[in-house]
Amino acid sequence: MSRLSALRGGKLVLASHNPGKLREFRALLAPLSVALVGADELGLPEPEESGSSFADNARIKALAAARASGLPALADDSGLAVAGLGGAPGIHSARWAGPEKDFTAAMRRLREELSDRSGGFEAADRRAAFVCALCLAWPDGEVREFEGRVEGEIVWPPRGEGGFGYDPVFVPEGEERTFAEMTAAEKAALSHRARAVAALLAAARADSPPS
Repeated sequence: MSRLSALRGGKLVLASHNPGKLREFRALLAPLSVALVGADELGLPEPEESGSSFADNARIKALAAARASGLPALADDSGLAVAGLGGAPGIHSARWAGPEKDFTAAMRRLREELSDRSGGFEAADRRAAFVCALCLAWPDGEVREFEGRVEGEIVWPPRGEGGFGYDPVFVPEGEERTFAEMTAAEKAALSHRARAVAALLAAARADSPPS
């Protein structure tokens, strides 16, 4: 049995202190029947995210959590890449919210920077993508990596009370509602995290021995 398939029914650390992300991953990983615990529940520190890409940062966080806990750990590094901002905020998406994780301020900054660069928000190139890099790591340093991406556009003003982060200003392709206007199940069917987790689940199924 591979390490991926051996996760089924076991304990897995989510290398995040974000309760919204923990809830979302618990739902997404339900097919694996894992007991998912957050890094804060175990008192794990947050490592410095010094990578130059989403994949780099996910790997840093997953390996740090796995080694500190002695358990397999899953980390994602997710962010919003906006065409009119040259791909920003990108890997700095969370940092735009500051130490208080004020995403209302981060969304306001997004609108202001788009407006400033283009002579107004409506004239800006508001094409955007949410990107999620997933890294699953074990205490001995083995890793498996996956990626998910969803295209869409930025809207203003923010709409919806659900989700978290930049969800209220992001409308995915083919939809008229923002992620924050969708139910958790509707968002899960479309989101970048859902697509990255789907790749992980597909790999786990492929690695499972035939019954």
